[in-house]
Amino acid sequence: MPVISTNTAADSAVRYLNINSAQESSALSKLSSGSRITSASDDAAGLAISTRISSDVTTLQQAATNASQATSILQTADGGASNISDILARMKSLASESSSGTVTDSSRAYINSEFSQLSSEIDSIATGTRYSGQSLLDGSSSFASGVSVLVGSSATDTITIQLSSLKASSLGVSSLDVSTQSGATSALTALDTAINTVSSARANIGAQESRFNFSSDSISTQTQNLKSANSAITDVDIASEQATLSSAEVKTQAAVSAETAANQMPQYLLKLLG
Repeated sequence: MPVISTNTAADSAVRYLNINSAQESSALSKLSSGSRITSASDDAAGLAISTRISSDVTTLQQAATNASQATSILQTADGGASNISDILARMKSLASESSSGTVTDSSRAYINSEFSQLSSEIDSIATGTRYSGQSLLDGSSSFASGVSVLVGSSATDTITIQLSSLKASSLGVSSLDVSTQSGATSALTALDTAINTVSSARANIGAQESRFNFSSDSISTQTQNLKSANSAITDVDIASEQATLSSAEVKTQAAVSAETAANQMPQYLLKLLG
């Protein structure tokens, strides 16, 4: 029923104008951000899942860095152990030379001098092989008892780095003496044991490094899959949202026209009084 005091048509047009305008703004926001969830009201459950996934991705990216650093530590330790292994090989050669009956005692004294220097060099390498200020091979750092490295998104996803002490005292060559034939003969047996100890330590380092390499590959795969899953939840469907925007634009324009027409209706009714 046409009335003058209450413009019901105008009120209705304004209500739909607000609805269509809000829909248009929402579509524009989603298209410009590339995300279909621009506020919690868009998809509360999806937002919660996406937030958790994003948190896991961030943690995994740091875990990848942790694994890379762990690999660097192990490579540094292996480099030092390799040098110690070379020194032990030279010491064994000197002990073999000194154990020969063709060598004089005076010559053995010179051999023993080099032998002792090489023993001291083992300690220098064990202490001097450092990462971030920590000696790796002298048993003085936390690596001797084991250091846990986070390689996942959970606190339980860890790998432990543990490095053996390769100091001369730990290997048993610190008290060796090749200045006599009998001492040189005894040294040969001790050096074989020391070489085996270093070889075992290097094998352990290599095994740990291999584990970190596989862990890095796993982290990369997990990160990729989680990003893909998060994309499926949050990424906006451009074609669908563009269609929504176009529809909202048309309805907004229609609501504006309807509002204009509704505001003119009371004036038309007043003419009936004339």
